[in-house]
Amino acid sequence: MRSLITSFLDKLLDLLKMEVVQLVKEYKLDDQNIKIDPVSETAVTVSFGDEINLTIHQQVQALSSYLEKNPFQGFVEAVPAFTSVTVFYEPLKIQGMFQRPSELVCSTMADIVADLKVEKLEKGREVVIPVCYGGEFGPDLEYVSSYTNLSKEEVIHIHSSEQYLVYMIGFAPGFPYLGGLPDCLFTPRRAKPRMKIPAGSVGIGGAQTGVYPISTPGGWQLIGQTPLQLFLPNQDPPSFLQAGDIIRFQPISEKEFGLLREEER
Repeated sequence: MRSLITSFLDKLLDLLKMEVVQLVKEYKLDDQNIKIDPVSETAVTVSFGDEINLTIHQQVQALSSYLEKNPFQGFVEAVPAFTSVTVFYEPLKIQGMFQRPSELVCSTMADIVADLKVEKLEKGREVVIPVCYGGEFGPDLEYVSSYTNLSKEEVIHIHSSEQYLVYMIGFAPGFPYLGGLPDCLFTPRRAKPRMKIPAGSVGIGGAQTGVYPISTPGGWQLIGQTPLQLFLPNQDPPSFLQAGDIIRFQPISEKEFGLLREEER
């Protein structure tokens, strides 16, 4: 009897080991930059590379769009990020004769990605965001100026002369992650994050720039503030900005800020 129990436990241990191995197994395609990884019992992540650029963004959007339009059995949702898409599913709704749900989903993703047609995305909506730079609205503008060896006027001019693509919305409700910040403005995040950042604050964090749509803790260097309300929970969609939008910042005076703020109320 003891030997039977021991044998059963050994087999159970082997199965558990196989499950662990399966969980960390990495699926690769012909394109060595694309990887498919199980990240839990209910999700897998498809990564298209490590670099944030328009080509990878188009791949991310193409896969997300395909899955939303052509969901497989057990599909829950696809969550796009800068360079990847995490696909959530219900394991109990996925059936296979000899494969685990995670293995089946990874295999399905590999087939989809291999045949995925990545079309050039249509030009997104252009949005102009008014920003009052510096002073009480941008308390870190002076630090950014010092770190980049640019005058405050140069920082404002460069930051407001570029167009930025909204890669995704995340971290905080309505928070847009933007691509396109010029290298000369790259500035590290604050060593000690602020406990509360005013809604509408425009900041720089490393190689990115963005706008805090709601009041929240954060560690980005604040260079200005917009009077626009970018997140309204009672609207559909609640976020004013969406992935694919093209953003341009327009400098305004404190007086203009006050007038626009009144209009927003």
